[in-house]
Amino acid sequence: MAPRIKAVNAYRPRIKQGNTVQKPCRRHCGSSRQGSPRSDHRVLPRRPRCQGGGIGTFTPSIDLDGYFSIAFRADPAMNFGLNIPGIFSGTILNREYIGKSSDELVNMWNEEHINDIITIVD
Repeated sequence: MAPRIKAVNAYRPRIKQGNTVQKPCRRHCGSSRQGSPRSDHRVLPRRPRCQGGGIGTFTPSIDLDGYFSIAFRADPAMNFGLNIPGIFSGTILNREYIGKSSDELVNMWNEEHINDIITIVD
């Protein structure tokens, strides 16, 4: 018996990933070390939070082992703008399944995978 998530992941709509946008936060924030050039990619921003030119907020953090990472929270206007009909120009995989419930996706799975059935539990 297959888990429910297997069917959902197989059929759910998703965006085909393309090239990433390269707009570094360091340009707006400077560097974290005195005398370091602003173009040094290895330097974290001096300020703990950095507005990336209206695209959102980048927040650096550090874990217990000293590993740095960056969290990104998109500006709500980006999500709003992206949902205007005709704006998104990327490729949506499984577009035909937009609006289907997870139960419908499970039923599709069960029709196509009779040897790996998923049971819908109410």
